[in-house]
Amino acid sequence: MNLKAFNTPRIVFFNSLTAFTDTIPTIDSTQQSGDTVIIRSKNDSAQLIKDSNRITRADTIQLSKDSLDAPVHYAASDSGVLLIPSKQFILYGNADAKYKDIELQAAIINYNQQTQLVRAYGLNDTSTNLDTKPKLTQGDSKSISDSILFNLKTMKGRTTNSFFNEGELFVHADVLKKEGKDIFYGYRGRFTTCNLDTPHFAFRTRKLKMISNKIAVSGPASPEFEGVPIPVGIPFGIYPLSTGRHSGILPPQFVVSQDFGLGLEGLGYYKVLSDNFDVTTRANLYSYGGFLVNVNPKYYVRYHYQGALNVTFQSTKALNQNYLTPQEYNTSKSFMINWTHTRDNKARPGTTFSANVNFGSTKFNQYLLNNPFQNFQNQLSSSISYSKDFGGKSNISVNLNHNQNSVTGLVNLNLPTINYNVNTFYPFQKKEQVGAPKWWESIGIGYTGNFTNQLSFYDSTFSFKRLLDTAQYGFTHNIPITLTLPQLGPITLSPSVSYQERWYGQKIFRNWDSINNRLDTSMRKGFFAARQMTYGISASTRIFGTYQFKHSSGIQAIRHEIRPTIALNYSPNMNGKFYYPMKVDTFGHVLRFSQFDGVIPGAFPEGAFGGVSFGVDNLLEMKVKSKTDTSNNGIKKIKLLDGFGFNSSYNMLADSFALAPFNIYARSTLFDKINITASAILDPYQVDQYGFRKNIFTWSGNHPTLGRLTGGNIAISTQFKSKSKDGKDSKSQVPVDPFMTPEEQQMQLQYVRSNPAEYTDFNIPWTLSLSYSLNFSKQLHVDSLSRYSFATIISSNVNFQGDFSLTTKWKVGGTGYFDFNAGKLQQLSMFLTREMHCWQMSINVTPIGLWRSFSITLNPKSGILRDLRINRSRTFSNYNQ
Repeated sequence: MNLKAFNTPRIVFFNSLTAFTDTIPTIDSTQQSGDTVIIRSKNDSAQLIKDSNRITRADTIQLSKDSLDAPVHYAASDSGVLLIPSKQFILYGNADAKYKDIELQAAIINYNQQTQLVRAYGLNDTSTNLDTKPKLTQGDSKSISDSILFNLKTMKGRTTNSFFNEGELFVHADVLKKEGKDIFYGYRGRFTTCNLDTPHFAFRTRKLKMISNKIAVSGPASPEFEGVPIPVGIPFGIYPLSTGRHSGILPPQFVVSQDFGLGLEGLGYYKVLSDNFDVTTRANLYSYGGFLVNVNPKYYVRYHYQGALNVTFQSTKALNQNYLTPQEYNTSKSFMINWTHTRDNKARPGTTFSANVNFGSTKFNQYLLNNPFQNFQNQLSSSISYSKDFGGKSNISVNLNHNQNSVTGLVNLNLPTINYNVNTFYPFQKKEQVGAPKWWESIGIGYTGNFTNQLSFYDSTFSFKRLLDTAQYGFTHNIPITLTLPQLGPITLSPSVSYQERWYGQKIFRNWDSINNRLDTSMRKGFFAARQMTYGISASTRIFGTYQFKHSSGIQAIRHEIRPTIALNYSPNMNGKFYYPMKVDTFGHVLRFSQFDGVIPGAFPEGAFGGVSFGVDNLLEMKVKSKTDTSNNGIKKIKLLDGFGFNSSYNMLADSFALAPFNIYARSTLFDKINITASAILDPYQVDQYGFRKNIFTWSGNHPTLGRLTGGNIAISTQFKSKSKDGKDSKSQVPVDPFMTPEEQQMQLQYVRSNPAEYTDFNIPWTLSLSYSLNFSKQLHVDSLSRYSFATIISSNVNFQGDFSLTTKWKVGGTGYFDFNAGKLQQLSMFLTREMHCWQMSINVTPIGLWRSFSITLNPKSGILRDLRINRSRTFSNYNQ
């Protein structure tokens, strides 16, 4: 029943909820305050905090045998009544009691020490509706009920018409029983993950059991949407509530493929081996007989290291769509190995070790379904590196590198590459500097050594013998000597001397076969060496210029900075003996080759160099008035050109082609939105009809030009997006886990790219990203008549990605890749998604690519019900590829 005691006098009796004694309380008249009297027992030590509306009490005394094992903190806005004969304590009006991790809030709270029972009730308002329903909170569990009854000793209890919440699970039950601290039973319940008062969906069941922070289990259940029952039932349900790692089955996703048949993708098991190790095993199974197995163990030891190994084996059996061949299926086997490892810098200061390995079959990416981005990934690379610093004086690094091209099938292995560096030291510098330093004390000497061992092979014709035949090794030694001279006004002079030596394990000789009209090559192994000396002095300065505009103008000034450099260099001809002329085609063209062309670490240039190197770099920026930024007197700097310039050299000792090609570059970020980088190579000499250079400048003759473009590139990228609806910065929709390895982050990024509908931000009405790249070069090639000529190779493409909101709940977007060389879209993916509060519907369509696909998915957002989804997927091969 609901008790009412609002007309009682404002003399409140307090005693501890943790102990009851037969001592009669006595009034301490010296501590009266207004109409409130503090009453103490002989052994009681109490504190009273009072405001105009609430009385708060916290008691701590010696516990008796029948008392609770922890203090109770309680408060009430009206009154508290102690009934000594029956050992009951009653709180009236917005009562609040806290015991251990339990907090109870209600209109009336009644505690009986003899039975250890706590009862909590609400009150009827003028409309006879129950107001201020009792609320019980224990840890992460919360419940709101019409009435609450439980035992503080055994933690058993019973509630009626209860709304219960733990984590993402919301439960409404007619009767909810608590058996112990963490076990609940519900009768005639409804559970959901929608946090609205009237949820969009729910599951109805007669029986439900929950174990806090572990699991929830239901009997037969039927779903309902917007309160409308759906004639579909499930025999039982298991819902994990634990927040930490735990082992379990990973449910699959059903797919349909024209080439692979019916399939289950993602079927697997997650196993926790220890606090530092776990392993995930997944499999894709297809009805035509193909399958994919993936094993992904991960390890993480805080403050030491972390990493992951990903091993995938793929057996492809696809329906043959080429009716000109007799076989019914195309079969292939491929594999992929990914390994990442990083070590915490604090584990061993001065040393580092990391690994990022990506090695596998060239056809692996091509046969992956529903992953258009990885289908076009033709380059694989790996790196394992170790480095150690020796007290800041020198350091060593050991690297194992690998790269392979899925188109050509060429695999290159660098096993290993060793670099040893001695930091610049000053042998003539005094340990204790007295007075101004002498010029010779600034002479610095350093050393850099490099060892490279390379093996190359084609994966289709791999053999151990061929692998050994392609093995190469080489050493490079470099000793730079520098001198820093005092500045001569605005000019800085820097003399330098450098000695470089290279050791080779092979020589390559080229011979013209006049019978077969071809250029043959032969190799001779051994130990060979080549050396090079360089002497030089460089001068650099900075020149500034500013053009001021009127003060009333929006543009205040344009500032131009010029950084010219000039250097005099001399290198003697120490490698001319390794060069020889050789006929290269039937037309008699002759080229000069080095015996070390095509051998690591590469050949030194031929001939002596005695000349001048020069270059100019420019910076251009503008000052404008800012309407929003009032700092710095409202003046804002905008960079128009981050860098623009050129460099070249002139060899005064050369008898021909003395002027080197010009390297031109530019980089800029316009309006903080458009990123532009560009470079080009301008050759100042003419060529003949076959593309070979002639010792005649391009500005000579009947059609003068500044030079010939022999290579270059330009890249432009930009991103635009509208302002958020709520005016706040949008947050990434991709979950961020700081403990994920780089490989896991890359795999997650690939999943986001393949399923953009699941990671859209409805707070941003539209976004657009564009990037364009253009590359061109002149390459020497041999035609069918064994003639050498130069051809221009051009490649250009554009990537785009964007989305926009059709309505506040509908969003459409897409991403694609257009190849201008092929003149068509090479890849296009589109999505349409619907925001439904606790649910989300996404439609993904890939009409262009190696594999065309269509999928529609309807699933709850909650992690508990993430595997409860309606999915329809179809995949087709693209016959035009």
